Amino acid sequence: MKINSDIDVVYNISKKDFEKQYLIPQKPVVIKGLIENEIAGKLWTIDHFKKTMGDLMVDVYDNGLKKDGSAFTSADLKMRFDDFLSVIEKDEHTGLRMFLFNLFKYNPELKKEFPCPAIFKGILDNMGFTFFGGKDTSVRIHYDIDMSNVLHTQVYGRKRVVLIAPEYNELLYRLPLNTYSLVDIDKPDYEKYPGLRFVNASECILEAGDSIFMPSGYWHLMTYLNGGISVAYRKIGVTNKIRLQGVLNLGLFLPMDKLLGKLMGYKWQLFKEQIAAKRAEEALSMNQLAY
Repeated sequence: MKINSDIDVVYNISKKDFEKQYLIPQKPVVIKGLIENEIAGKLWTIDHFKKTMGDLMVDVYDNGLKKDGSAFTSADLKMRFDDFLSVIEKDEHTGLRMFLFNLFKYNPELKKEFPCPAIFKGILDNMGFTFFGGKDTSVRIHYDIDMSNVLHTQVYGRKRVVLIAPEYNELLYRLPLNTYSLVDIDKPDYEKYPGLRFVNASECILEAGDSIFMPSGYWHLMTYLNGGISVAYRKIGVTNKIRLQGVLNLGLFLPMDKLLGKLMGYKWQLFKEQIAAKRAEEALSMNQLAY
């Protein structure tokens, strides 16, 4: 596996240029400056949310707990928001995080402090989600199940982002009916997952104020380098094929995966891993022939 630092970086960009150079060709890019003139860029810190929304009870996820083999996951515990923020602001390793959290629902004024950037406006303008995590917190590599394009802005703290194009789906041992993999791209096991040798990835470090555009179906691994806050806005896929895939993922494949998991238990997970390995072998053969 090769991890390159080859993602374009631009300082602001017009909507026309963004669509022509990145959205339509589905090419990732880091955009600087989208939040610098917004209230959130100056005001949103851990202390600010402690003072203004600290008594809110929130769902928290713990990376230290073993998860089942499903794209669907539920919260591990509930905490006061200020207690959670006190944990993640420490310069210490933690597995606690919050993701896809609609903070705007609890304080609509926040939407005025960081509305959907003009270059990304569309019918999903109101689908803004916040993410909070502590040092070293990450999530298994995956791509978003609804197949939306995503504009992910780091408001506070720093985050490492690794992106992999959809063309490597099978070489990443994607589990059937799911949009995630069990591989560890930072510590690739080439004996167990030989297909990883042919995967090319791109990485960057998001500083506070940076945004990254992740096209539909792009695999991503994000790791908080310290306590951080980010916001993601979504935009529907640029082709009917991508949109249909998102509908099927949500409306058919996810429910089917959950049902089979309940009926078959761990046998279903083993079966999925076998299928993923077989598909990877076929893709690996094609890649070796290409070389």
